[in-house]
Amino acid sequence: MEKLYEGKAKILYPEGENLRVYFKDEATAFNAQKRGLIPGKGVVNNKVSSALFRYLQAHGIKTHFIRELSDREMLVKRVEIVPLEVILRYRAAGSFAKRYGVEEGTPLRAPLVEFSLKSDALGDPLICENAILALGLAEERELSEIRATTLKVGELLRAFFAERGLDLWDFKLEFGRHGGEILLADEISPDTMRLRKNGEPLDKDRFRRDLGGVEEAYQEVLKRVLGE
Repeated sequence: MEKLYEGKAKILYPEGENLRVYFKDEATAFNAQKRGLIPGKGVVNNKVSSALFRYLQAHGIKTHFIRELSDREMLVKRVEIVPLEVILRYRAAGSFAKRYGVEEGTPLRAPLVEFSLKSDALGDPLICENAILALGLAEERELSEIRATTLKVGELLRAFFAERGLDLWDFKLEFGRHGGEILLADEISPDTMRLRKNGEPLDKDRFRRDLGGVEEAYQEVLKRVLGE
């Protein structure tokens, strides 16, 4: 089947009016400056994302997800991606901790929503809401809906993982336009969030920081998400 698009972690194929998403085992970090392979990552991210999309849809969140097709593939609605990465933080970590000189793991007084311009060439820089509106990247009503949906998704995911013995520190979302609606898109997986078990990372931080046990961490997240 002819590829529509291939990114760092996924390949998109046309499937009628929809898209077939294939999840790869390749891993990248630091704006693709670090590359590697995590065996089975594509299966984990597909199954975790599928399960979380179903969970969020059952709680009223509108997403692009249609159904899981195979171990590595899902069917989604074709959306026009809003060129923003939306980050919700509950604790200081990663670039945030470094940027402000805050100790890793410090709880934030309130959930913090940040926006980054989705641009590998520019290094996905932070962007304020006024700049988003000034550049026409999103309308004010869209931005308001994206912010509200992100906070709701955060509440749902935090509760979901807490029931499974995991602490959600932060996560990244992407959104798309479809039929006049804003839909949650992309993926929700150990690639796009920070999950801790007794303070130990079970996410891509293990790859970023050469902590070892990356494959085992991803598999543990999958087992906990699926309740195995």
